Amino acid sequence: MKFKKIGIIADKNSVAKKALAKLKRKYKLIAIKDEDNVAKAVDLIIALGGDGLMLHSLHRFMNAGKPIYGMNCGTIGFLMNEYNDKDLLKNLAKAKITKIHPLLMKAVTADGKTHEAVAVNEVSLLRKSGQAAKVKISIDGVTHLGEMVCDGVLVATPAGSSAYNFSIGGPILPLKSKLLALTPISPFRPRRWRGALLPHKVTVRFDIVHHKKRPVNVTADFHDVSDVTSVEVKEDSSKTFELLFDPGHGLEERILREQFAY
Repeated sequence: MKFKKIGIIADKNSVAKKALAKLKRKYKLIAIKDEDNVAKAVDLIIALGGDGLMLHSLHRFMNAGKPIYGMNCGTIGFLMNEYNDKDLLKNLAKAKITKIHPLLMKAVTADGKTHEAVAVNEVSLLRKSGQAAKVKISIDGVTHLGEMVCDGVLVATPAGSSAYNFSIGGPILPLKSKLLALTPISPFRPRRWRGALLPHKVTVRFDIVHHKKRPVNVTADFHDVSDVTSVEVKEDSSKTFELLFDPGHGLEERILREQFAY
């Protein structure tokens, strides 16, 4: 692949700022300031930072339809490539595209309003007060858990399954598995339920039992909604995010390796 117009953004940390200045001196890169012009201004976006910047960039440029090539100038960098300023154009030409679909969240709050947001990693429900949440879980209109007493519950994509989902005991999903992870957060009842693997086409619905007494918030990546009464989550196949990875270091390979890490 060849990219003629390459845009670049950077996190606010000192490492990313230094990398940005160096790359702009070395290559003809376009500094991105206004996302409204991205669709016409560039063919590709380089993101310098960590996974947080990548997630924000995917959301920020959601409608631009441009692939994003991340270089790690942050902490973990699971969604990023290694930083390399020597052969940038060659690396971009050899990079492989990984396509992922986000989750679409529809949440209804106690005031009757409906809120929508998309999530690349996960949609998570968490109790708002000191009392445990009580949640009814339905899949495609069929109730499977009438009442789960817990701190919360989440739905994760394969791309996000190795993040928060894995840290609370959920499974890591291969990128092409066409599955979603449904994982409880500190479940009290049923005590031994540890979650489920779901086909990626299903709609998961959460109804909050006694929502006034046991309030619950929901978060789609970093979009928060307070005091929800119900939440529906499903894959949004109408949206496709494209990430570029160096050969041999793609997201699919990383997710596979993560299952053998200790």
